[in-house]
Amino acid sequence: MKNNIILIGMPGVGKSTSGVILAKVLNYDFLDSDLVIQKKIGKRLKDIIAEEGIDGFNEIEDKINSEIDVKETVIATGGSAVYGENAMKHFADIGIIVYLKIGYKHLDRRLGDLDERGVVHKPGQTLRDIYDERCKLYERYADVTIELDGKSVADTVDAIIAAIKN
Repeated sequence: MKNNIILIGMPGVGKSTSGVILAKVLNYDFLDSDLVIQKKIGKRLKDIIAEEGIDGFNEIEDKINSEIDVKETVIATGGSAVYGENAMKHFADIGIIVYLKIGYKHLDRRLGDLDERGVVHKPGQTLRDIYDERCKLYERYADVTIELDGKSVADTVDAIIAAIKN
């Protein structure tokens, strides 16, 4: 049954921030999939990436995300969750996938050091490269897209609620 809301989008767009408030407004639970991964593995994301490599991390993320079993929950995913086909199919089965879309210039201002934030990227890959690669995946999996540029967190939450009620 599709009674969850899954937030996807680039790191730093506010999936967790908006997700917590959205969950309160809807009287849903809130789950941050990055925290679930860290808890299950017992390490921070950046340490998992350092030890397992990008492909290894993506496999771990895909497996753990595809096992999330919740009801009436807002799930904030990691920005790289869209690389996991199993997880994204699972999320589509259990909820409405909402893409929080941000323009590149706004994202560039928000994000700091990619490594410090635990952003999955290949050596030499720039934020622009990651953005261009992932946006196609976010668009492919999204049931609903919310444009964030110029929106406050409250505006974002209101836009999500309006979109999912239609």
